[in-house]
Amino acid sequence: MEVLLVDDQELFRAGVAVIVDAQDGMRVVGQAGDGLEAIQQVEALEPDVVLMDLRMPEMDGVEATRQLFASERVARRAKPLRVLVLTTFNLDDRAATAIRYGASGFLLKDTTPVMLRDAIRTVHSGNAVLAPQDLSLLLDGDFRSRAPVPSSFQGLTEKEQEVFTAVAKGMSNAEIAGLVFASESTVKTHVGAILRKLGLRDRVQIVVFAHDHGLV
Repeated sequence: MEVLLVDDQELFRAGVAVIVDAQDGMRVVGQAGDGLEAIQQVEALEPDVVLMDLRMPEMDGVEATRQLFASERVARRAKPLRVLVLTTFNLDDRAATAIRYGASGFLLKDTTPVMLRDAIRTVHSGNAVLAPQDLSLLLDGDFRSRAPVPSSFQGLTEKEQEVFTAVAKGMSNAEIAGLVFASESTVKTHVGAILRKLGLRDRVQIVVFAHDHGLV
C-alpha cells in the first residue's frame, strides 16, 4: 500500500513517514507541503491513500480533496484513491466539507501510531475511520437543507434500500447479514450495487447521501 503525506510542517511529515514505513505492507511514496503540490504528486505517483492536512498555504486540504475527486480526475485513475484528513480539532467543520468532497474520514494529529496504522488500512479497504454518529454531528454543523430524494434511490430494490439504511446507521456487514437474513458476501454484493446505482464511492458517501436527503 502506497501512502502520500500532505502537510505544510516538514517535521510532522517526517515523523509520520517513520511510522508508516515501519508498517508491514505500507510505504511512503511521496510528500507534499500544500494542496497544489498534493494534486501534482497524486497524478504522478498514484498512491493508494493520501494523508491530508486541512490547513495549509497556497491551497488547503479541503480544496485539494475537492479537486482530487473531480469526476474527470477519478475517471483517469486505474485504482481507487482514499483520502484521510488530518486535523488538530475534533469535529472540525472543514473536515465535514472534505468528507462531502470524498474524504473517507478524519483523524486527529495527536493520534497514536497504532491508530494511524489502523486508520490507513481501514480507509484503504473502503471503510470510514469515524463513527456514523460523529459524522452526523459534522454534517449537522453544516446547516444544509435536506435535498429531495433523487430518482436513482428509487432504482434500488427493496432489499438494497434495507441494506442502504443499515449502512447509513453504521452497521457492519456481519450485523447487516443478521438483519436481512443473508450471508456477508451477499451483503457486500448489495453494497456494491448501491454504490454503483447511486454513483457513490464508499460507505462514507452512503452516510452523507442518507443524511443529505433525510433518509436516516
